Amino acid sequence: MKKKVVIVDDSRTMRGLIAQCLETDGRFDLVGQAADPYEAREIIKRTVPDVITLDVEMPRMDGLTFLEKIMRLRPMPVVMFSTETHAGSVSAVEALSLGAVDCLGKPRMGAAETFQELAERVFVAASARVQGRANRLAKPPSDYDWNGSTVLIGASTGGVDALERVLSGMPINCPPILISQHMPQTFLTSFAERLSAMVAPEVALARDGESLQQGQIRIAPGGDVHLLAGLYRAGVQTRLETGPKCNGHRPSVDVLFDSARTLAPRVVSVLLTGMGRDGADGMLRLRQAGAHTIGQDRESSVVYGMPRVAAELGAVAETRSLDEVATAILAATCRSKRRRTARLC
Repeated sequence: MKKKVVIVDDSRTMRGLIAQCLETDGRFDLVGQAADPYEAREIIKRTVPDVITLDVEMPRMDGLTFLEKIMRLRPMPVVMFSTETHAGSVSAVEALSLGAVDCLGKPRMGAAETFQELAERVFVAASARVQGRANRLAKPPSDYDWNGSTVLIGASTGGVDALERVLSGMPINCPPILISQHMPQTFLTSFAERLSAMVAPEVALARDGESLQQGQIRIAPGGDVHLLAGLYRAGVQTRLETGPKCNGHRPSVDVLFDSARTLAPRVVSVLLTGMGRDGADGMLRLRQAGAHTIGQDRESSVVYGMPRVAAELGAVAETRSLDEVATAILAATCRSKRRRTARLC
Protein backbone atom coordinates (compact mmCIF):
# COMPACT_ATOMS: atom_id res chain seq x y z
CA MET A 1 0.00 0.00 0.00
CA LYS A 2 1.28 3.45 -0.90
CA LYS A 3 2.25 5.84 1.90
CA LYS A 4 0.07 8.95 2.14
CA VAL A 5 2.12 12.15 2.27
CA VAL A 6 1.35 15.83 2.92
CA ILE A 7 3.91 18.49 1.91
CA VAL A 8 4.10 21.65 4.02
CA ASP A 9 6.29 24.41 2.53
CA ASP A 10 5.65 28.08 1.81
CA SER A 11 7.54 27.95 -1.50
CA ARG A 12 5.36 26.95 -4.46
CA THR A 13 8.49 25.98 -6.39
CA MET A 14 9.80 23.77 -3.58
CA ARG A 15 6.41 22.11 -3.11
CA GLY A 16 6.44 21.31 -6.82
CA LEU A 17 9.93 19.79 -6.66
CA ILE A 18 9.08 17.66 -3.64
CA ALA A 19 5.81 16.58 -5.22
CA GLN A 20 7.54 15.60 -8.45
CA CYS A 21 10.10 13.58 -6.49
CA LEU A 22 7.47 11.68 -4.49
CA GLU A 23 4.97 11.15 -7.31
CA THR A 24 7.56 9.67 -9.67
CA ASP A 25 8.82 7.35 -6.91
CA GLY A 26 5.79 5.08 -7.00
CA ARG A 27 5.67 4.34 -3.27
CA PHE A 28 3.69 7.43 -2.26
CA ASP A 29 0.21 8.87 -2.55
CA LEU A 30 0.51 12.65 -2.35
CA VAL A 31 -2.74 13.59 -0.60
CA GLY A 32 -2.13 17.29 -0.01
CA GLN A 33 0.11 20.35 -0.18
CA ALA A 34 0.04 23.36 2.15
CA ALA A 35 1.78 26.72 2.17
CA ASP A 36 1.63 27.11 5.94
CA PRO A 37 0.67 25.15 9.08
CA TYR A 38 -2.89 26.49 9.16
CA GLU A 39 -3.61 25.07 5.71
CA ALA A 40 -1.74 21.91 6.69
CA ARG A 41 -3.88 21.41 9.78
CA GLU A 42 -7.07 21.18 7.73
CA ILE A 43 -5.50 18.88 5.14
CA ILE A 44 -4.16 16.58 7.87
CA LYS A 45 -7.58 16.35 9.52
CA ARG A 46 -9.17 15.46 6.19
CA THR A 47 -6.60 13.03 4.78
CA VAL A 48 -4.88 11.46 7.85
CA PRO A 49 -1.48 11.07 6.17
CA ASP A 50 1.15 8.49 7.08
CA VAL A 51 3.91 11.13 7.06
CA ILE A 52 4.42 14.83 6.36
CA THR A 53 7.39 16.85 5.12
CA LEU A 54 7.75 20.13 6.95
CA ASP A 55 9.66 23.36 6.31
CA VAL A 56 10.86 25.57 9.19
CA GLU A 57 10.56 29.14 7.95
CA MET A 58 6.91 29.78 6.99
CA PRO A 59 4.38 32.61 7.37
CA ARG A 60 1.89 32.75 10.25
CA MET A 61 3.53 29.88 12.16
CA ASP A 62 7.03 28.46 11.94
CA GLY A 63 7.62 24.76 11.38
CA LEU A 64 9.11 24.02 14.81
CA THR A 65 6.09 25.48 16.57
CA PHE A 66 3.80 23.44 14.33
CA LEU A 67 5.90 20.32 14.96
CA GLU A 68 5.50 20.77 18.73
CA LYS A 69 1.74 21.07 18.30
CA ILE A 70 1.60 17.99 16.08
CA MET A 71 3.50 15.89 18.60
CA ARG A 72 1.37 17.11 21.45
CA LEU A 73 -2.05 16.93 19.80
CA ARG A 74 -1.86 14.51 16.86
CA PRO A 75 1.43 12.60 16.81
CA MET A 76 2.56 11.40 13.38
CA PRO A 77 5.84 10.88 11.51
CA VAL A 78 7.44 14.13 10.32
CA VAL A 79 10.50 14.67 8.15
CA MET A 80 11.90 18.19 8.37
CA PHE A 81 13.10 19.48 4.98
CA SER A 82 14.45 22.99 5.24
CA THR A 83 17.43 25.25 4.74
CA GLU A 84 17.21 25.68 8.54
CA THR A 85 17.88 21.97 9.17
CA HIS A 86 21.21 21.70 7.39
CA ALA A 87 23.96 19.66 9.00
CA GLY A 88 25.00 21.06 12.37
CA SER A 89 22.08 23.43 12.81
CA VAL A 90 20.47 23.98 16.17
CA SER A 91 17.08 23.81 14.44
CA ALA A 92 17.76 20.26 13.28
CA VAL A 93 18.60 19.02 16.76
CA GLU A 94 15.60 20.86 18.22
CA ALA A 95 13.33 19.27 15.62
CA LEU A 96 14.63 15.79 16.43
CA SER A 97 14.16 16.54 20.12
CA LEU A 98 10.58 17.62 19.49
CA GLY A 99 9.88 14.30 17.82
CA ALA A 100 10.70 14.63 14.12
CA VAL A 101 11.75 11.26 12.75
CA ASP A 102 14.38 12.75 10.46
CA CYS A 103 15.87 16.01 9.18
CA LEU A 104 17.34 16.87 5.81
CA GLY A 105 18.68 20.16 4.56
CA LYS A 106 17.31 21.56 1.32
CA PRO A 107 19.83 21.62 -1.51
CA ARG A 108 21.30 25.00 -2.24
CA MET A 109 20.99 24.43 -5.99
CA GLY A 110 18.31 21.76 -6.37
CA ALA A 111 20.56 18.69 -6.44
CA ALA A 112 18.65 15.64 -7.67
CA GLU A 113 20.50 13.40 -5.20
CA THR A 114 19.00 15.31 -2.27
CA PHE A 115 15.45 14.70 -3.48
CA GLN A 116 16.19 11.01 -3.98
CA GLU A 117 17.48 10.88 -0.42
CA LEU A 118 14.36 12.72 0.76
CA ALA A 119 12.15 10.06 -0.84
CA GLU A 120 14.03 7.29 0.97
CA ARG A 121 13.83 9.06 4.31
CA VAL A 122 10.13 9.84 3.91
CA PHE A 123 9.42 6.19 3.09
CA VAL A 124 11.27 4.98 6.20
CA ALA A 125 9.65 7.62 8.38
CA ALA A 126 6.16 6.66 7.21
CA SER A 127 6.47 3.35 9.07
CA ALA A 128 7.82 4.90 12.28
CA ARG A 129 5.84 4.67 15.50
CA VAL A 130 5.39 8.17 16.94
CA GLN A 131 3.88 8.80 20.35
CA GLY A 132 2.58 11.80 22.28
CA ARG A 133 4.90 13.85 24.42
CA ALA A 134 3.09 14.25 27.72
CA ASN A 135 5.27 13.87 30.83
CA ARG A 136 8.25 13.11 28.63
CA LEU A 137 11.07 14.01 31.06
CA ALA A 138 11.73 11.83 34.08
CA LYS A 139 12.66 13.10 37.53
CA PRO A 140 15.99 11.72 38.75
CA PRO A 141 16.08 10.02 42.17
CA SER A 142 17.65 11.82 45.12
CA ASP A 143 19.25 8.66 46.58
CA TYR A 144 21.52 6.53 44.43
CA ASP A 145 24.46 4.39 45.50
CA TRP A 146 26.64 3.40 42.52
CA ASN A 147 28.02 -0.15 42.34
CA GLY A 148 30.92 0.64 39.97
CA SER A 149 29.28 -0.45 36.70
CA THR A 150 29.56 1.43 33.41
CA VAL A 151 26.61 1.97 31.08
CA LEU A 152 26.85 1.70 27.28
CA ILE A 153 23.91 2.95 25.18
CA GLY A 154 23.25 2.57 21.47
CA ALA A 155 20.51 4.37 19.53
CA SER A 156 19.56 5.38 16.00
CA THR A 157 16.28 6.65 14.50
CA GLY A 158 14.26 8.28 17.27
CA GLY A 159 17.29 8.30 19.53
CA VAL A 160 17.50 12.03 20.19
CA ASP A 161 14.15 12.16 21.97
CA ALA A 162 14.73 8.74 23.58
CA LEU A 163 18.11 9.75 25.00
CA GLU A 164 16.73 13.00 26.36
CA ARG A 165 14.04 11.06 28.19
CA VAL A 166 16.41 8.42 29.55
CA LEU A 167 19.18 10.81 30.59
CA SER A 168 16.77 13.23 32.26
CA GLY A 169 16.18 10.40 34.74
CA MET A 170 19.86 10.21 35.67
CA PRO A 171 20.99 11.80 38.97
CA ILE A 172 24.03 14.06 39.10
CA ASN A 173 26.05 11.11 40.48
CA CYS A 174 24.90 8.68 37.77
CA PRO A 175 27.11 5.83 36.56
CA PRO A 176 29.58 6.67 33.79
CA ILE A 177 27.69 6.46 30.48
CA LEU A 178 29.03 6.07 26.95
CA ILE A 179 26.66 6.65 24.02
CA SER A 180 26.86 5.73 20.35
CA GLN A 181 24.08 7.56 18.49
CA HIS A 182 23.74 7.28 14.72
CA MET A 183 23.83 10.93 13.69
CA PRO A 184 25.83 13.10 11.29
CA GLN A 185 29.00 14.36 12.93
CA THR A 186 27.95 17.95 12.39
CA PHE A 187 24.80 17.48 14.52
CA LEU A 188 26.61 16.02 17.50
CA THR A 189 28.05 19.18 19.04
CA SER A 190 24.60 20.82 19.16
CA PHE A 191 23.11 17.60 20.52
CA ALA A 192 25.68 17.34 23.32
CA GLU A 193 25.19 21.00 24.22
CA ARG A 194 21.42 20.56 24.33
CA LEU A 195 21.68 17.52 26.60
CA SER A 196 24.18 19.28 28.84
CA ALA A 197 21.72 22.10 29.46
CA MET A 198 18.85 19.67 30.04
CA VAL A 199 20.14 16.98 32.42
CA ALA A 200 21.91 16.92 35.78
CA PRO A 201 25.11 14.98 34.88
CA GLU A 202 27.99 16.39 32.82
CA VAL A 203 27.50 15.73 29.09
CA ALA A 204 30.15 16.19 26.40
CA LEU A 205 31.50 14.64 23.22
CA ALA A 206 34.03 11.95 24.06
CA ARG A 207 37.75 12.71 23.84
CA ASP A 208 40.45 10.08 23.49
CA GLY A 209 41.96 8.89 26.76
CA GLU A 210 39.40 10.24 29.24
CA SER A 211 39.08 8.33 32.52
CA LEU A 212 35.35 8.25 33.21
CA GLN A 213 33.97 9.16 36.60
CA GLN A 214 30.53 9.14 38.18
CA GLY A 215 28.26 11.82 36.81
CA GLN A 216 29.91 11.87 33.37
CA ILE A 217 28.14 11.12 30.09
CA ARG A 218 30.16 10.96 26.89
CA ILE A 219 28.83 10.79 23.32
CA ALA A 220 30.70 9.32 20.36
CA PRO A 221 31.93 12.29 18.29
CA GLY A 222 31.39 10.59 14.93
CA GLY A 223 33.34 11.44 11.83
CA ASP A 224 36.02 8.88 10.99
CA VAL A 225 36.31 7.42 14.50
CA HIS A 226 34.56 4.80 16.61
CA LEU A 227 34.08 5.18 20.36
CA LEU A 228 35.49 2.35 22.49
CA ALA A 229 35.59 1.62 26.21
CA GLY A 230 38.92 0.46 27.63
CA LEU A 231 40.02 -0.66 31.08
CA TYR A 232 42.14 1.89 32.94
CA ARG A 233 43.27 1.08 36.48
CA ALA A 234 40.01 0.47 38.37
CA GLY A 235 37.79 2.28 35.90
CA VAL A 236 36.94 2.83 32.25
CA GLN A 237 38.76 5.01 29.76
CA THR A 238 37.43 6.30 26.44
CA ARG A 239 39.26 5.45 23.25
CA LEU A 240 38.68 6.94 19.82
CA GLU A 241 39.92 4.79 16.96
CA THR A 242 39.73 5.22 13.22
CA GLY A 243 38.32 2.30 11.27
CA PRO A 244 35.89 1.25 8.57
CA LYS A 245 32.15 1.47 9.06
CA CYS A 246 30.54 -1.44 10.89
CA ASN A 247 26.97 -2.37 9.93
CA GLY A 248 27.07 0.72 7.73
CA HIS A 249 27.78 3.05 10.65
CA ARG A 250 30.62 4.99 12.19
CA PRO A 251 30.39 5.34 15.12
CA SER A 252 29.01 1.83 15.49
CA VAL A 253 27.19 0.45 18.51
CA ASP A 254 28.63 -3.02 17.90
CA VAL A 255 32.17 -1.62 18.02
CA LEU A 256 31.43 0.12 21.34
CA PHE A 257 29.83 -2.98 22.85
CA ASP A 258 32.58 -5.33 21.65
CA SER A 259 35.27 -3.08 23.10
CA ALA A 260 33.85 -3.66 26.59
CA ARG A 261 33.70 -7.47 26.62
CA THR A 262 36.59 -7.76 29.08
CA LEU A 263 34.64 -5.45 31.41
CA ALA A 264 31.34 -7.29 30.91
CA PRO A 265 30.53 -8.24 34.55
CA ARG A 266 30.61 -4.51 35.36
CA VAL A 267 28.76 -3.33 32.25
CA VAL A 268 25.10 -2.53 31.58
CA SER A 269 24.39 -2.27 27.84
CA VAL A 270 21.23 -0.66 26.48
CA LEU A 271 19.72 -0.65 22.98
CA LEU A 272 17.16 2.03 22.24
CA THR A 273 15.01 2.73 19.19
CA GLY A 274 16.70 2.43 15.82
CA MET A 275 16.61 0.93 12.34
CA GLY A 276 18.77 -2.06 11.41
CA ARG A 277 20.75 -4.37 13.66
CA ASP A 278 23.79 -2.37 14.82
CA GLY A 279 24.51 -3.32 18.43
CA ALA A 280 22.50 -6.54 18.49
CA ASP A 281 25.43 -8.92 17.99
CA GLY A 282 27.65 -6.93 20.32
CA MET A 283 24.96 -6.99 23.00
CA LEU A 284 24.69 -10.77 22.70
CA ARG A 285 28.43 -11.15 23.17
CA LEU A 286 28.32 -8.83 26.19
CA ARG A 287 25.48 -10.79 27.76
CA GLN A 288 27.32 -14.06 27.19
CA ALA A 289 30.35 -12.52 28.92
CA GLY A 290 28.33 -11.51 31.98
CA ALA A 291 26.91 -8.05 31.26
CA HIS A 292 23.37 -7.01 32.12
CA THR A 293 21.41 -5.99 29.00
CA ILE A 294 18.33 -3.83 28.48
CA GLY A 295 16.31 -3.37 25.30
CA GLN A 296 13.58 -0.86 24.55
CA ASP A 297 10.20 -2.43 23.82
CA ARG A 298 8.30 -2.38 20.53
CA GLU A 299 5.46 -0.14 21.74
CA SER A 300 7.67 2.80 22.75
CA SER A 301 10.24 2.55 19.92
CA VAL A 302 10.00 4.91 16.96
CA VAL A 303 11.61 2.16 14.88
CA TYR A 304 11.76 -1.26 16.50
CA GLY A 305 14.82 -2.53 14.68
CA MET A 306 18.01 -2.71 16.73
CA PRO A 307 16.34 -3.81 19.99
CA ARG A 308 14.10 -6.24 18.10
CA VAL A 309 17.04 -8.05 16.51
CA ALA A 310 18.82 -8.14 19.88
CA ALA A 311 15.75 -9.66 21.52
CA GLU A 312 15.41 -12.27 18.76
CA LEU A 313 19.06 -13.26 19.28
CA GLY A 314 18.49 -13.73 23.01
CA ALA A 315 20.73 -10.77 23.81
CA VAL A 316 18.18 -8.84 25.89
CA ALA A 317 17.85 -9.74 29.55
CA GLU A 318 15.32 -7.04 30.31
CA THR A 319 12.79 -5.40 27.98
CA ARG A 320 11.49 -2.02 29.11
CA SER A 321 9.33 0.79 27.80
CA LEU A 322 11.17 4.04 27.20
CA ASP A 323 9.76 5.56 30.38
CA GLU A 324 11.15 2.62 32.37
CA VAL A 325 14.66 2.51 30.92
CA ALA A 326 16.24 5.08 33.26
CA THR A 327 14.88 3.27 36.31
CA ALA A 328 16.11 -0.06 34.93
CA ILE A 329 19.61 1.36 34.38
CA LEU A 330 19.80 2.73 37.91
CA ALA A 331 18.47 -0.50 39.41
CA ALA A 332 21.16 -2.45 37.53
CA THR A 333 23.99 -0.13 38.59
CA CYS A 334 23.21 0.47 42.25
CA ARG A 335 24.67 -1.54 45.10
CA SER A 336 21.50 -3.60 45.57
CA LYS A 337 21.75 -6.93 43.76
CA ARG A 338 18.05 -6.94 42.87
CA ARG A 339 18.85 -6.01 39.30
CA ARG A 340 15.68 -7.26 37.67
CA THR A 341 13.26 -5.18 39.71
CA ALA A 342 12.08 -1.72 38.75
CA ARG A 343 12.89 -0.46 42.24
CA LEU A 344 15.93 1.62 43.08
CA CYS A 345 18.29 0.75 45.89
